[in-house]
Amino acid sequence: MTTVPHTGAPLIAVAHGSRDPRATATVEALLDGVRRARPGLDVRAAYLDHAPPSLPQALSGLDEAVVLPLLLTAAYHSRVDIPAALQEATGRTPRLRAVCGPTLGPHPLLVRALERRLAEAGVEIGDPDTAVVLVSAGSSDRRANATIAAVAREWARTRPWWSVTPAYASAAVPTPRDEVVRLTRAGAPKVVVAPYLLAPGHFADRVERDTLEAGAHAVAGVLGSAPELVALLLERHAQAVRAASEAA
Repeated sequence: MTTVPHTGAPLIAVAHGSRDPRATATVEALLDGVRRARPGLDVRAAYLDHAPPSLPQALSGLDEAVVLPLLLTAAYHSRVDIPAALQEATGRTPRLRAVCGPTLGPHPLLVRALERRLAEAGVEIGDPDTAVVLVSAGSSDRRANATIAAVAREWARTRPWWSVTPAYASAAVPTPRDEVVRLTRAGAPKVVVAPYLLAPGHFADRVERDTLEAGAHAVAGVLGSAPELVALLLERHAQAVRAASEAA
């Protein structure tokens, strides 16, 4: 693989993929926002599983591209699956000049998007009587889970919330339900849930159901096509092009 110095190189956003059509629709809505913000930029979606196109298919016919993981934390998919798919694509098309950028998170813009979704759910941002449960999908990679915990600590440091604590929808503890129960028993006046999830689907549905049953005051929507994510994708694109140019 060689470098991609061209600032107008196509942006290929690689999502996990889901059988739930809401997830694909959310990815497309986000990328439509990128297209509106950057007219003329070729913006394409690709999926690791469950939905077409694959990354090699999305790269078909291109001479250069910036591949961006549409993932919120670095874990197996960003470290192994996407590089392997990119290697497969460049093996098929030796002329293809492509570079892979970093995952979306962690980044302050994601916290701003979380606050946007909480505000839409009627939550007063930074309310000292409100404990926030930051819920990620969870991972078998402890580094990814540690990243979520670090985001929670930093968010708690910069806002006067009652607390901000992490929870994981799978593969790690505490679960969102358990963390809502713990905070309620610890005396938190209100507990709200901020899903650190890109799109609706199985995890988001279960988190909302379980935490409301456990007594959560409010559950925010998923990040989706929030304008902060549009800005972040364009920032990651420019970052990848700049890094490639400097490396060359």
